[in-house]
Amino acid sequence: MTRVDDVVTVRGERELFDRTAHLFGSATDIACAANTLHTWASSRPGPGLPPARDVQGRRARKIYLPSVLLDEASAEHLRQLRELGAEIRISEREINETIILDGRLAILAAEVTPDGRTFTVLSRPDLVNGISSLFEAAWRSSTDISAFEARFAELRRNTPQLLDLLLSGCTDETAARTMGVGLRTYRRYVAELMAALGATSRFQAGARAKEAGLL
Repeated sequence: MTRVDDVVTVRGERELFDRTAHLFGSATDIACAANTLHTWASSRPGPGLPPARDVQGRRARKIYLPSVLLDEASAEHLRQLRELGAEIRISEREINETIILDGRLAILAAEVTPDGRTFTVLSRPDLVNGISSLFEAAWRSSTDISAFEARFAELRRNTPQLLDLLLSGCTDETAARTMGVGLRTYRRYVAELMAALGATSRFQAGARAKEAGLL
């Protein structure tokens, strides 16, 4: 760990949890932006996602990328969060993975590297206010998750097979026959999957799917 004034760099998910668990436990207003549900869940001990009940009695706002809806377990977790009162929106733009607690403390997640991940914990008011402003802008430009649910139901069912076919290197014609759909339908599925993953190529779609925990 390194520290400069009110900015602390934490190395690794376990250290992040050890240093901030009490802050999460006492927070009444949580704002979160993440690519997947696992970004912050990995900072907690034990496997899997954090219990959905963690949002009870708090104001919780969460922003995710569309790819979070491609996994049934993640989609079900989000449904549970909503039932408990969390507000969840989807952003089709890249987002900075951030947690803000009670408007007084912010945690920023760095990119994943072969050596692991670092997190920056900030408590200086001017820095936290600036990060909060960025979150509020992202929140206003994002869309309530309900607008995506029907649209993603079919795509979520097809995602495992689509990814297998894309990785197999077979032709679109062969893939369409394997799925039992027409060529145009298959290509529409692929285009929708790439859009959900924020990918501009099929190769990038595979990489993004791996990052999202779909492979």
